Amino acid sequence: MDPLLERLSTSVTSAKTVEDLTRPLLEMLESVTGLESTYLTVIDLDQGVQRILYARNTHQLQIPEGLSVPWADTLCKRALDANQPFTDDVGSCWGDSEAARALGIQTYLSTPVRMEDGELYGTLCAASAERHSLDPQAQRVLALFATLIGQHVERELLLQKLVQANERLATYATTDPLTELPNRRALHQALTRLLAQGARRGTSVLIAFIDLDGFKAINDTHGHDIGDAFLTEFAERLRSALRTEDLAARLGGDEFVVIGPGPDNAALLPAAKLTLQTRLFQATVGSYQLEGIKLAYPGASIGVISGESNMLDATQALKLADAAMYEVKRARKAVSSTHAAADGFAVVKGI
Repeated sequence: MDPLLERLSTSVTSAKTVEDLTRPLLEMLESVTGLESTYLTVIDLDQGVQRILYARNTHQLQIPEGLSVPWADTLCKRALDANQPFTDDVGSCWGDSEAARALGIQTYLSTPVRMEDGELYGTLCAASAERHSLDPQAQRVLALFATLIGQHVERELLLQKLVQANERLATYATTDPLTELPNRRALHQALTRLLAQGARRGTSVLIAFIDLDGFKAINDTHGHDIGDAFLTEFAERLRSALRTEDLAARLGGDEFVVIGPGPDNAALLPAAKLTLQTRLFQATVGSYQLEGIKLAYPGASIGVISGESNMLDATQALKLADAAMYEVKRARKAVSSTHAAADGFAVVKGI
């Protein structure tokens, strides 16, 4: 057993995945048992299916990887139910198993692979098309291998959970929980990248700063639940107005920002800014149906600037866009006071 222990030690310490561990164990199991096929299965009790995950076949008997059979028809279930891990006469012992007959299994050995809480993960098996006797220590080796595989599966599942948890935390750290848009932090990161990209390529960056005029009145009149529903719907409409390369973010409260690449030609910038401003306004103005309440929203104040990538960082660019928005807001108030604009939208040129 010394060579086996040495191989086992090498396999256990070097394995990074369940497959890395299992395949050499199947080879060692074939040497210990003398049986021609060794394999690891996984069991889905909810679906009632057993699947061959990894297999090693050396002679006549072929246990194909990926093979799925009904759990109720398997030798593994019969061996567990009868507490009989080994037989060299499958036909006499469990002749009702169609899967065993189809595969031609005559000698069979298995042990369950369980998780730390006792949950059944699968089985570790050895089989042959011929009758074979079994060395008494083979079952002990089989049980040891099954324990090692179970522990590695547990570690792998734990690692997967940690990775998923880390991804959720990363998403949470960069996502506004109400609207599911990128938050202030994600916006600064994206705008920094976009400005740097513009500097390399010699292109402009468009930045639209959006303030939801009248949002406080919505909250005060209808309550915060309706206010939240309005913000969520507004964010959806904002998404619908984006180009593929644009990004919309919630800066906080009732403020949103949209960023995206601008035209290469500086002469086209005024038209590009106006187009973005109009597109965002038209997508978000109008009637909102919110939990049985219909709101006629006159539209947000939207200021658009073209960030000169070689002169601005993200913070400076957002300050300038904010200033442009307030210029639009003042113009809208002036128009409203004189009833000169029916749609309540004013375009500020020269931004």
